[in-house]
Amino acid sequence: MPSVYHEKQMRQLCALHALNNLFQGDQSYTKGELDDICNNLSPNVWINPHRSVLGLGNYDINVIMTALQKRNCEAIWFDKRKDPSIIDLDSIIGFILNIPSDYKFGVITLPLRRRHWIAVRRIGDSYYNLDSKLRQPELLGNEADMLQFLREQLSDELHQRELFLVLEQQSGENTDQRWIKPSYRKAVV
Repeated sequence: MPSVYHEKQMRQLCALHALNNLFQGDQSYTKGELDDICNNLSPNVWINPHRSVLGLGNYDINVIMTALQKRNCEAIWFDKRKDPSIIDLDSIIGFILNIPSDYKFGVITLPLRRRHWIAVRRIGDSYYNLDSKLRQPELLGNEADMLQFLREQLSDELHQRELFLVLEQQSGENTDQRWIKPSYRKAVV
Protein backbone atom coordinates (compact mmCIF):
# COMPACT_ATOMS: atom_id res chain seq x y z
CA MET A 1 0.00 0.00 0.00
CA PRO A 2 1.43 3.41 -0.92
CA SER A 3 2.04 6.06 1.70
CA VAL A 4 -0.98 8.36 1.92
CA TYR A 5 -0.72 11.88 3.35
CA HIS A 6 -3.78 12.73 5.46
CA GLU A 7 -4.34 15.92 7.48
CA LYS A 8 -6.98 15.60 10.16
CA GLN A 9 -9.64 18.18 10.96
CA MET A 10 -8.71 21.14 13.13
CA ARG A 11 -11.07 24.03 13.83
CA GLN A 12 -12.88 25.15 10.64
CA LEU A 13 -9.93 24.46 8.34
CA CYS A 14 -11.44 21.71 6.16
CA ALA A 15 -10.67 23.67 2.96
CA LEU A 16 -7.01 23.88 3.98
CA HIS A 17 -6.95 20.16 4.80
CA ALA A 18 -8.74 19.25 1.56
CA LEU A 19 -6.17 21.19 -0.49
CA ASN A 20 -3.20 19.68 1.36
CA ASN A 21 -4.68 16.18 1.20
CA LEU A 22 -5.39 16.62 -2.51
CA PHE A 23 -1.76 17.54 -3.20
CA GLN A 24 -0.52 14.96 -0.68
CA GLY A 25 1.33 17.56 1.41
CA ASP A 26 3.49 18.63 -1.53
CA GLN A 27 3.84 22.43 -1.36
CA SER A 28 1.38 22.57 1.54
CA TYR A 29 -0.89 25.53 1.95
CA THR A 30 -1.04 27.40 5.26
CA LYS A 31 -3.87 29.15 7.06
CA GLY A 32 -1.99 32.42 6.57
CA GLU A 33 -1.86 31.86 2.82
CA LEU A 34 -5.63 31.21 2.65
CA ASP A 35 -6.28 34.26 4.86
CA ASP A 36 -4.18 36.37 2.48
CA ILE A 37 -6.28 35.10 -0.41
CA CYS A 38 -9.43 36.15 1.48
CA ASN A 39 -8.01 39.61 2.05
CA ASN A 40 -7.01 39.95 -1.61
CA LEU A 41 -10.45 38.81 -2.78
CA SER A 42 -12.19 41.35 -0.52
CA PRO A 43 -9.77 44.04 0.57
CA ASN A 44 -10.71 46.73 3.06
CA VAL A 45 -13.73 44.95 4.53
CA TRP A 46 -14.37 44.47 8.20
CA ILE A 47 -16.18 41.13 7.78
CA ASN A 48 -14.64 39.04 5.02
CA PRO A 49 -17.31 37.12 3.05
CA HIS A 50 -14.86 34.37 2.07
CA ARG A 51 -14.28 32.92 5.56
CA SER A 52 -15.92 32.66 8.95
CA VAL A 53 -16.69 35.86 10.81
CA LEU A 54 -14.17 34.93 13.50
CA GLY A 55 -11.45 34.22 10.92
CA LEU A 56 -11.11 30.60 12.02
CA GLY A 57 -11.44 29.16 8.53
CA ASN A 58 -14.63 27.97 6.86
CA TYR A 59 -13.27 29.18 3.50
CA ASP A 60 -15.52 29.35 0.44
CA ILE A 61 -14.96 28.03 -3.09
CA ASN A 62 -13.47 31.37 -4.22
CA VAL A 63 -10.57 30.84 -1.82
CA ILE A 64 -10.09 27.24 -2.96
CA MET A 65 -10.14 28.23 -6.63
CA THR A 66 -7.60 31.02 -6.07
CA ALA A 67 -5.37 28.71 -4.02
CA LEU A 68 -5.49 26.15 -6.85
CA GLN A 69 -4.53 28.82 -9.38
CA LYS A 70 -1.41 29.53 -7.32
CA ARG A 71 -0.38 25.92 -8.04
CA ASN A 72 -1.26 26.17 -11.77
CA CYS A 73 -4.48 24.22 -11.26
CA GLU A 74 -8.15 24.98 -11.59
CA ALA A 75 -11.44 23.71 -10.21
CA ILE A 76 -14.27 22.96 -12.60
CA TRP A 77 -17.78 22.56 -11.24
CA PHE A 78 -19.35 19.22 -12.20
CA ASP A 79 -23.04 19.22 -13.14
CA LYS A 80 -24.44 16.47 -10.90
CA ARG A 81 -27.23 15.78 -13.39
CA LYS A 82 -24.55 14.06 -15.47
CA ASP A 83 -23.09 10.67 -14.62
CA PRO A 84 -19.49 10.75 -13.35
CA SER A 85 -18.59 8.05 -15.88
CA ILE A 86 -18.14 10.81 -18.50
CA ILE A 87 -15.09 12.13 -16.60
CA ASP A 88 -11.73 11.38 -18.20
CA LEU A 89 -10.00 10.30 -15.00
CA ASP A 90 -6.54 10.52 -16.58
CA SER A 91 -7.00 14.30 -16.99
CA ILE A 92 -7.97 14.84 -13.35
CA ILE A 93 -5.60 15.53 -10.45
CA GLY A 94 -8.41 14.84 -8.02
CA PHE A 95 -11.79 15.94 -6.74
CA ILE A 96 -13.03 18.34 -4.09
CA LEU A 97 -16.49 17.73 -2.68
CA ASN A 98 -18.54 20.17 -0.66
CA ILE A 99 -20.90 18.25 1.61
CA PRO A 100 -23.21 19.11 4.51
CA SER A 101 -21.82 18.51 7.97
CA ASP A 102 -23.31 18.43 11.43
CA TYR A 103 -22.15 21.08 13.87
CA LYS A 104 -20.76 19.42 16.97
CA PHE A 105 -19.81 21.01 20.25
CA GLY A 106 -17.93 18.32 22.13
CA VAL A 107 -20.21 15.28 22.07
CA ILE A 108 -23.37 17.32 21.46
CA THR A 109 -24.67 17.68 17.91
CA LEU A 110 -26.33 21.06 17.41
CA PRO A 111 -29.20 21.57 14.94
CA LEU A 112 -27.02 23.72 12.70
CA ARG A 113 -25.85 22.73 9.24
CA ARG A 114 -22.43 23.66 7.97
CA ARG A 115 -20.52 22.84 4.81
CA HIS A 116 -17.44 20.65 4.72
CA TRP A 117 -14.73 20.27 2.06
CA ILE A 118 -13.17 16.89 1.30
CA ALA A 119 -10.62 15.66 -1.25
CA VAL A 120 -10.72 12.45 -3.27
CA ARG A 121 -7.83 11.32 -5.45
CA ARG A 122 -5.94 8.41 -6.91
CA ILE A 123 -2.76 7.35 -5.15
CA GLY A 124 -0.96 4.51 -6.83
CA ASP A 125 -3.62 2.31 -8.40
CA SER A 126 -6.38 3.11 -5.89
CA TYR A 127 -8.70 5.99 -5.07
CA TYR A 128 -9.01 7.40 -1.56
CA ASN A 129 -11.51 9.54 0.31
CA LEU A 130 -9.20 11.96 2.15
CA ASP A 131 -11.89 13.56 4.33
CA SER A 132 -10.10 15.29 7.21
CA LYS A 133 -12.84 14.14 9.60
CA LEU A 134 -11.90 10.50 9.03
CA ARG A 135 -9.43 8.82 11.40
CA GLN A 136 -7.49 7.65 8.37
CA PRO A 137 -7.90 7.82 4.59
CA GLU A 138 -10.75 5.66 3.31
CA LEU A 139 -9.77 3.31 0.51
CA LEU A 140 -12.49 3.57 -2.14
CA GLY A 141 -10.86 1.10 -4.52
CA ASN A 142 -10.57 1.15 -8.30
CA GLU A 143 -12.09 3.57 -10.82
CA ALA A 144 -15.48 1.83 -10.77
CA ASP A 145 -15.60 1.99 -6.96
CA MET A 146 -14.66 5.67 -6.93
CA LEU A 147 -17.26 6.52 -9.61
CA GLN A 148 -19.90 4.71 -7.54
CA PHE A 149 -18.83 6.74 -4.49
CA LEU A 150 -19.26 9.97 -6.49
CA ARG A 151 -22.68 8.82 -7.77
CA GLU A 152 -23.82 8.15 -4.21
CA GLN A 153 -22.56 11.52 -3.02
CA LEU A 154 -24.23 13.43 -5.85
CA SER A 155 -27.53 11.53 -5.75
CA ASP A 156 -28.28 12.50 -2.15
CA GLU A 157 -31.29 14.76 -2.79
CA LEU A 158 -31.79 15.56 0.89
CA HIS A 159 -28.30 17.02 1.38
CA GLN A 160 -27.04 19.24 -1.39
CA ARG A 161 -23.52 18.32 -2.42
CA GLU A 162 -21.23 19.90 -4.99
CA LEU A 163 -18.36 18.32 -6.89
CA PHE A 164 -15.37 20.15 -8.33
CA LEU A 165 -12.83 18.52 -10.64
CA VAL A 166 -9.24 19.64 -10.12
CA LEU A 167 -7.10 19.83 -13.26
CA GLU A 168 -3.86 21.43 -14.30
CA GLN A 169 -4.47 24.86 -15.85
CA GLN A 170 -4.28 24.98 -19.62
CA SER A 171 -4.82 27.78 -22.05
CA GLY A 172 -5.86 27.73 -25.65
CA GLU A 173 -8.66 26.19 -27.61
CA ASN A 174 -10.65 23.13 -26.58
CA THR A 175 -9.66 23.32 -22.92
CA ASP A 176 -13.19 23.58 -21.52
CA GLN A 177 -14.07 19.92 -22.27
CA ARG A 178 -10.68 18.30 -21.67
CA TRP A 179 -12.02 16.61 -18.54
CA ILE A 180 -14.71 14.78 -20.54
CA LYS A 181 -13.92 11.40 -22.09
CA PRO A 182 -13.35 11.90 -25.84
CA SER A 183 -16.33 9.68 -26.72
CA TYR A 184 -18.65 12.04 -24.81
CA ARG A 185 -17.19 15.43 -25.78
CA LYS A 186 -19.48 16.25 -28.67
CA ALA A 187 -22.60 14.95 -26.92
CA VAL A 188 -22.06 16.99 -23.73
CA VAL A 189 -22.81 20.70 -23.81
